[in-house]
Amino acid sequence: MEDIYEVDVDGDGISDGVVADVDGDGYIDTVGIDQDGDGIVDTVAIDSDGDGYVDTVMIDEDGDGVVDAVAIDSDGDGYVDTVGVDTDGDGIIDTVAMDTDGDGVIDAVAMDLDGDGDVDAIIADTDFDGEADTMIIEDDGFDDY
Repeated sequence: MEDIYEVDVDGDGISDGVVADVDGDGYIDTVGIDQDGDGIVDTVAIDSDGDGYVDTVMIDEDGDGVVDAVAIDSDGDGYVDTVGVDTDGDGIIDTVAMDTDGDGVIDAVAMDLDGDGDVDAIIADTDFDGEADTMIIEDDGFDDY
C-alpha cells in the first residue's frame, strides 16, 4: 500500500514537500521539496533500494519542471558516484561526472559539447592520482564536433 503525505512547513496553504512510502514497507522512500515556494517540487530524493539511505537526488534548479541535475550513489556506499548535469537547459543531461573506483573522488567526466546527444569529450584520471591524464575528443572532421 502506497502512502503519500504533503507537508506545508510555513503554513501558507501551499505544499512545501511530499514524502512517500511507495513500496508500503513503512519507511519513507521518496521526498520531494519545493524550495522556492511556488507549489512545484524542485528537488526529489529517492531511496530506491529501501536501505534507509538516499541514493538518487534530482534537482530542477530553474523551476521549469525539467530535471537539471541528477546525483546517484549506485553502489550504496554513501558517496555520490555519478552526477549528471544539463548545462544548457535543454532538458538533456550533457555532462556526466563519475567516480569509477568508488573512492569518493570524481575521476572521469564525459561531455556532449555540441548538444547532439553523443559524447564528444572524455576527461579521465586513469591512474587515480587526482590529476586528469587522459582526454579523448571525438572529431569527425565536420564542424559539429
